[in-house]
Amino acid sequence: MGRLREILEIAQIRGRDLERPYAGELTPCECAELWASAPGARLVDVRTRAEWDWVGRIPGAVEIEWNQYPGGGRNPHFAAELRRQVDPEALVMFICRSGVRSIAAAAQASELGYTNCYNVLEGFEGDRDARGQRNKIGGWRHAGLPWHQG
Repeated sequence: MGRLREILEIAQIRGRDLERPYAGELTPCECAELWASAPGARLVDVRTRAEWDWVGRIPGAVEIEWNQYPGGGRNPHFAAELRRQVDPEALVMFICRSGVRSIAAAAQASELGYTNCYNVLEGFEGDRDARGQRNKIGGWRHAGLPWHQG
């Protein structure tokens, strides 16, 4: 449990430094370690259905779109879906493509009474390279963490 506590403390410091309205900010590897070790922890993937289908899925993640596909409008059922699928007492980590939508999702979850929310920095695909492509600069899949396509 000491390692888990250490990860959470570091994530909370990052969150305070970034003035986030939720518990903290995790790297993809920290998220994976917590998810595997903390009883009841949940990873919520807030990418679109198209991203899950075409880019890849994280096995075992709860999938709730933040924005709907097609159209890109906000999912009006996000809060209800979150409440239905995730216990408010759980350690909840949010991931998207790059770590931006998941910030908003973690903030909303905190407003809904989820007290142990974390954002996953870099998201599933990571940052853009010099050519503007998300190509092996950070992110869940480039860290070699579990995912599958198709």
